[in-house]
Amino acid sequence: MAQGFRVLAVGVGGQGILLFSRVIGEAALLEGLPVAMSEVHGMAQRGGVVETSIVLGEVKSPYISPGEADVLVALEPVEALRALSRCRREATAILSIDPVVPQVVKDGLATYPELPPLLEKLRTVLPRVYLLSGEDLARKAGSAKALNVVLLGALAGSGTLPLAKEAFLEALRRVVKPAYLDLNLRAFDLGYQAVLSAQ
Repeated sequence: MAQGFRVLAVGVGGQGILLFSRVIGEAALLEGLPVAMSEVHGMAQRGGVVETSIVLGEVKSPYISPGEADVLVALEPVEALRALSRCRREATAILSIDPVVPQVVKDGLATYPELPPLLEKLRTVLPRVYLLSGEDLARKAGSAKALNVVLLGALAGSGTLPLAKEAFLEALRRVVKPAYLDLNLRAFDLGYQAVLSAQ
């Protein structure tokens, strides 16, 4: 851990990437691990890319350079492909396969890539890729807006981070508003179980 363990989380504006990262940071602190984070917000309010870098361990910078990410968590499939060059060859990817279609595609000015080749590319490059219909699981929990916490549960279930499940749950209790806690705990559990059943 002296060299750091790097998580790259990507999505688009409005998907809750920042909350996702805050929970991981809080969980790391609960486990006594140093943590550093950075954020990139693109044109977040217009559906632009949002990414966070979370590094656990003693590091000088939270920035994740190409070829450094140990884990890629993507709330949107095209964003996973864009971030692929930032991953180590041994990295794990966890992603929601539900596209967020940009306005330029809706307006007919661009096309959205076909999913099967995109997902196959990820599987070809990385040894462990977990694909979830995150929106379906979030709706099952009670709201499509819980997608970020479904993926958080999936990350915990994958066992790739040196953090206990209880640390994630306690971090959720500390970070999420009480009115939304039960929904988020359900979403976390659904993501956690989905990855366990895929292993």
